[in-house]
Amino acid sequence: MYELDYAKPATLQDALAALAADPEARPLAGGQTFLPVLKQRLNRVSTLLDLSGLGLATITRTADAIEIGAMTTHGAIAASAEVRAAIPGLAKLAGWIGDTQVRNCGTIGGSLANNDPSACHPAAALALGATIRTDRRAIAADDFFLGMFATALDPDELIVSVSFPIPRCSNYEKFRNPASRYAMVGVFVADGPAGPRVAVTGAGQGGVFRHAAMEAALAQDFSAGAIADVATSAEDMIGDIHGSAAYRAHLVGVMARRAVEAAQT
Repeated sequence: MYELDYAKPATLQDALAALAADPEARPLAGGQTFLPVLKQRLNRVSTLLDLSGLGLATITRTADAIEIGAMTTHGAIAASAEVRAAIPGLAKLAGWIGDTQVRNCGTIGGSLANNDPSACHPAAALALGATIRTDRRAIAADDFFLGMFATALDPDELIVSVSFPIPRCSNYEKFRNPASRYAMVGVFVADGPAGPRVAVTGAGQGGVFRHAAMEAALAQDFSAGAIADVATSAEDMIGDIHGSAAYRAHLVGVMARRAVEAAQT
């Protein structure tokens, strides 16, 4: 790790002012990806701005949505009675992330901003039609994820909260790498205000994506059988030492059918 400074802003305005004043400063959310990167000297920053003091670790239920503050940990989401009651698939997803230490340090805002191609929360945001609220605007999930590790965020823009519309039903199924517990393939299925949506993580070369063919089939019949014959092309899938592109394409179908079956119970 290179030498750097550390600061803990007390307000969102202080954090934004520090980012604007120093282009080499970087925000620190849960740090589960960023700190290892710094330790390996793969990135160099002037100042780490710890966001844990900004009061953004909140979960609020409204009539038709769950609003989650950006600094809310995966563990807090998994344990939340409000999330479990309204969007059980989201609580299940959060409870499957990493291990106990990761779940109690990593945050939803950090996960979405990083947009790791094998991360879980991007699939939930995309399938549920979430809105990512920043210090200056609201971004629909469909417009937020721009590719592997790429988002619509400006360099000095911070996520403040994420609003998830409450669906009729939802579920998440993940085929986990046994070592890292990242998704080799994760599929989030939701039947919400905009109809059925299916989001896949861990498999696509461009990161998280919606499965349009499955969504069309589920719009006609929301059942596992409706997508049994919906194929996923291996052409755009990731292939690596953990699994070939064809294997991941097969797993997309398996995980999607399991997700739909469990969503209806």
